[in-house]
Amino acid sequence: MSKLSDIEERLRALLLLALNGDNTAYADFLTRSSVHLRAYFRRRLAASPDDVEDLVQEALLALHNQRHTYRHSERLTPWLYAIARYKLVDSIRLHSPRRAVEIPIQDDMDDSGFLDPQFAAAEARRDLLQLLAVLPDRYRLPIVQVKVEGRSVAEVALHLGMSESAIKVGIHRGLKLLATQARSTK
Repeated sequence: MSKLSDIEERLRALLLLALNGDNTAYADFLTRSSVHLRAYFRRRLAASPDDVEDLVQEALLALHNQRHTYRHSERLTPWLYAIARYKLVDSIRLHSPRRAVEIPIQDDMDDSGFLDPQFAAAEARRDLLQLLAVLPDRYRLPIVQVKVEGRSVAEVALHLGMSESAIKVGIHRGLKLLATQARSTK
């Protein structure tokens, strides 16, 4: 096994233990992740080294808050670096709101050594979930579970304790609300 895949597996194993309640593994996961996050931000913020530690802390907090979104069957590092990328973009937008900034995805794939070709799909999924996060649960949950996860309307209705009609109406109204919001931001 290569050194990179050893790192991937070690971080993934620590997070899985942490998600099962192992606090020591969680502290180790955060400590080890901070090393990779620090390197990630240093490479991208050579002109602003003072911002690196702030971004590391913000990314660690986001990892903590979003740990429930990690899918156990997927690789860990694309998820970790996607969160770091969002924090970096947020920071750049905050500090230079009038300047259009583009960070090509290829940059992440070349520098990190961890990311696989499925990174773009994972990033698109996270973008979609972030967009859906503005919706109330009665709309968001049916859309995510039926349209994103591919579950049946009947299955989702049973899972959410709603009627099948309510699920269909929730999907329709939620998508209509998103379309209205998209038109209003143009």
